[in-house]
Amino acid sequence: MIIPKLHYISQGSTPKEHLENLHSACTSGAELVQLRLKNISEEEVLNLAKEARKITAHFQTRLIINDYYKIAKEVKADGVHLGKTDSCPTIARTHLYTWQIIGGTANTLEDCQTLINKQVDYIGLGPFRFTKTKSNLSPALGLNGYKEITRILKTKTPIIGVGGITTLDITDVLEAGISGVAVSKEITRNFNNIRTFNQLLKASLIEEQRYTFKK
Repeated sequence: MIIPKLHYISQGSTPKEHLENLHSACTSGAELVQLRLKNISEEEVLNLAKEARKITAHFQTRLIINDYYKIAKEVKADGVHLGKTDSCPTIARTHLYTWQIIGGTANTLEDCQTLINKQVDYIGLGPFRFTKTKSNLSPALGLNGYKEITRILKTKTPIIGVGGITTLDITDVLEAGISGVAVSKEITRNFNNIRTFNQLLKASLIEEQRYTFKK
C-alpha cells in the first residue's frame, strides 16, 4: 500500500472540534487524516471514531486512529498509529485486518530499527522541532538528526517527519531523506495550507500537474 505523503493529525480543544477539523481537512484535499484523542474514555473515542469514519468515507480520505487498534478494527479505519508507549505493533497486527496499516512513532535510530523489525508500514519520526502539541516531548531532531538517521537506515519503509513542520521546511526535509510529513498546527491554523503542502510534496498527480503548469 502506498502511504500518502501528507498526514493531518487532528487537533481541537474539544472532541467535537477534532471532528470539525477533520471535516475541514477532508474538504481541503487531505488524503490521510489521523484521529488523535487524549484524556477521554475509550467509549467516547469509539463513538468519535465512528463519526470520523463517516466523514472520511464520504470524501474517500484515509483514516488512521491514534493508539486504539481495536477501535481502528471495529470502525474499519485504514489503520492505526502507535506511539512509543502504546501497544506493540506486532500485537496490534494480530488483531487488525490484513489490509489495515500500522504506523509507529520514533525519536532515535534505535526506535526506527525496532519498528522496521516489527514490520510497521511507516515510521513517524520526530519531533522535528519543539511543539506544544505533545507533552513529555522527546528531544528535537532537526535536519541534522533526520539526515543522520536516514543515512544509516537506508530503509524502504516510508519515514514521515513530524513535529512543528511548516511549508517552509518541506524542501529541506525531503532533501534530508524524509518521505513525507505529518502536520497538526500548521494545517489547523489554515486548511488552505493542505494545497501548499501537497504541491511542495508533489503529493498527488493532480496537484503535481497543476504545479507543473504554473511554472
